[in-house]
Amino acid sequence: MDVFLPIAQVFVNPIEILLLSAIVGVLSGLFGVGGGFLMTPFLIFLGIPPAYAVANEANNILATSVSGSTTHYLKNTLDYKMGSMIVIGGVIGTSLGIYTFTYFKGIGKIDTVISLAYMYILAIIGTLMLVESLGEIDQAKRNVVVKKKLHVHYWIHGLPLRMRFPKSKLYESIFTPILIGLLVGFIAAIMGIGGAFILVPAMIYIIKMPTKLVPGTSLFVTIFVSVVVTFLHSFNYGSIDLLLVLMLVIGSIIGVQVGQKLGERIDSSGLRALLAILLLIVGIAIAYDTFFAGHIMNGAAKVTNSDLNLFSQFILDFSKDMPFFYGLFTIMFAIILGVGAAFIRRFISNLRKKLLIKS
Repeated sequence: MDVFLPIAQVFVNPIEILLLSAIVGVLSGLFGVGGGFLMTPFLIFLGIPPAYAVANEANNILATSVSGSTTHYLKNTLDYKMGSMIVIGGVIGTSLGIYTFTYFKGIGKIDTVISLAYMYILAIIGTLMLVESLGEIDQAKRNVVVKKKLHVHYWIHGLPLRMRFPKSKLYESIFTPILIGLLVGFIAAIMGIGGAFILVPAMIYIIKMPTKLVPGTSLFVTIFVSVVVTFLHSFNYGSIDLLLVLMLVIGSIIGVQVGQKLGERIDSSGLRALLAILLLIVGIAIAYDTFFAGHIMNGAAKVTNSDLNLFSQFILDFSKDMPFFYGLFTIMFAIILGVGAAFIRRFISNLRKKLLIKS
């Protein structure tokens, strides 16, 4: 049974959305990477226009980031000071990204820009992951231990205005995290992704943060970047569809939990190669869709306002009549879902521990 999305103006199969978001969530939890660069292309393949796919996946990332960040907050594995510096750059980068998005949308090229961006990003990430994972597999077979340099200095480490970050025990220029945040924010605004695939390696290898603080701080940054991206997309373009967001969030949160549990039990080196191949396949599919079959998506089904149910009509009217408050509502909606999921997960975990102790 298909469901009509009142904002995106297309029909979708909710089972397909839930399954795909759950699968992407499993991959995200298993490999510790954000699923945005997979879920957004999948939404495009399902017939959702790229501009809407980007905005709604950004809102989904907000919910899952809040859920994960709440867990790290309870474990005290966050560096708020470092995260705040990255957020400053992220807000600036997001604003520049939205400006770029608006320019290409104005000339009618935004769908092509989004598709090309994903095509190149997936090709680069997939190739790097494949080379790295195949190297790890080869080293494991030959029992080779590769010693990596502990301290590698780049030009970015020579920037002025150094500041102490007690939680991470670092003395770093404030421009280092700000520049990294700027890049992450720009990419997030155009592609609807959290930017973890850039942020996490940058925090480990460039900023040199302790590994245990990286996931939580990355999620903390993603929350603020996603809030800005969600609000600006909703306010400027009215492209957030709560029905789609709800399906994405439910599937993603369940999938992430399953992926994290699987990651604790299995060696992901071999599976990482399969993920890399999947990224390359998706990149090729986007290239084909862009250059050879891009016109197919324009035939999306439309319905008149009189055909909408009360809830769909409410969403449509709310987004058109009060875009500012609708943007705030979409943010609160995602935050509430994320926090609720985090506390439900904590409750189930504590309950399981009590049952194990009794047994």
